[in-house]
Amino acid sequence: MGLSPWLSAPFSAFARAGVLEAVLFGAHVAHYPTGIRQEKPVAPGPGGPHPPVLLLHGFTDNRSVFVLLRRHLAADGRRRVEAYNYSPLTRDVRAAAGRVARRVEELCERTGRERVDLVGHSLGGLVGRYYVQRLGGDARVRTLVTLGSPHSGTRVAPFMDAHPLVRQIRPDSPLIAELRTPAPGCRTRCVAFWSGWDELMVPAGTARIEHPDLVAENIEVRGVGHLALAVHPAVAAAVRRALDGPGPAAAEAPGEAAPAA
Repeated sequence: MGLSPWLSAPFSAFARAGVLEAVLFGAHVAHYPTGIRQEKPVAPGPGGPHPPVLLLHGFTDNRSVFVLLRRHLAADGRRRVEAYNYSPLTRDVRAAAGRVARRVEELCERTGRERVDLVGHSLGGLVGRYYVQRLGGDARVRTLVTLGSPHSGTRVAPFMDAHPLVRQIRPDSPLIAELRTPAPGCRTRCVAFWSGWDELMVPAGTARIEHPDLVAENIEVRGVGHLALAVHPAVAAAVRRALDGPGPAAAEAPGEAAPAA
């Protein structure tokens, strides 16, 4: 891949992306307390012609990160959008995926739908993929969208290896090796958004889904950092297109776009 985009890009582009990440981080910290409690399930009913969407947050985060994305996905009333908080004390991706499986079953029962869509940011995307690929979730999940998720493991922040969950998302971990194993007949369509500007994905391409048995589309977003992938309006619009059905769903950062198959 050569030099990191953070080092080789023009300073103005670097500065814009860095400032955006800083502003979004501050706003998210302020808004974080509003998403600590698990949301109450809404009343039974299909909630529109499209499958319901379940949002999965990242490591130590909660559903508050999805305020803008959720509003965008639900804007036309054609789909029900809900968010699920798995515990910030989670120490195992497999256990979190098992809890997501139960939440999906409950959502299907409440809405009368056979299948749902999952959208996961960062670790949430990996949890969703484990559920789909290893726990039979492909029977329930029509489309899995991931935003900056470490599908091949990330080498960022080696000082955090004391945390068992961080050890699971290293490139050489047993969990990542498990996700490389065959998954013949997987029925879920996968769409992975990734960015060369994602400071938490090292290398950046780890956020791509590269598996011969998975139907996957990888979409590169330029000029957008890790947190911005969950809130940027251009990414939100592309996620909505991805959920509307198969076909190009390229996301445009300000002035730039790069779909990557």
